[in-house]
Parts: sequence; structure tokens; C-alpha cells
Amino acid sequence: MSLYLVLKTLWIIAALGLVIVVLLHSPKGDGLGGLSGQAQLFNSTKTAELTLNRVTWVLTVVFMGLTVVLSANLIPQ
Repeated sequence: MSLYLVLKTLWIIAALGLVIVVLLHSPKGDGLGGLSGQAQLFNSTKTAELTLNRVTWVLTVVFMGLTVVLSANLIPQ
């Protein structure tokens, strides 16, 4: 198996993982509850959200890095 196919497989896995992790995030919009300020009462920093943010950033960096490497044809096919 060539290095190009390995990188392309990792690129696809990173893309799918990024889609899944973004969909797991809680919505940031307050809706109509934001008008009265009640949405601010129960906001607390959760470790799950922090972990999802870190995983999202790592997958984004991996995906973008592999995109640049694969699109620049730095690795022979």
C-alpha cells in the first residue's frame, strides 16, 4: 500500500470524524429564551464541550494539513 493511499484514507477518516464531531456539538443559539436573559442562568463550562472543541480543532488541523499535502501532489501516487 502506497503512502498516498494511506494519507488519502486518513483524510477521509478525518473528514467523516469532523462531520460527526461538529454534529455532536450543542447548539449555541438561545432562541427566544435569549431575549429575557434566562438562557444565561444555567450556562456552565462542561468538560464534554471542552473535549469536543479540542477534538474538533485537532481534526480540522489534520484535515486541512492533509488537504494541502494531497492537493499539492507532494506525495507520488
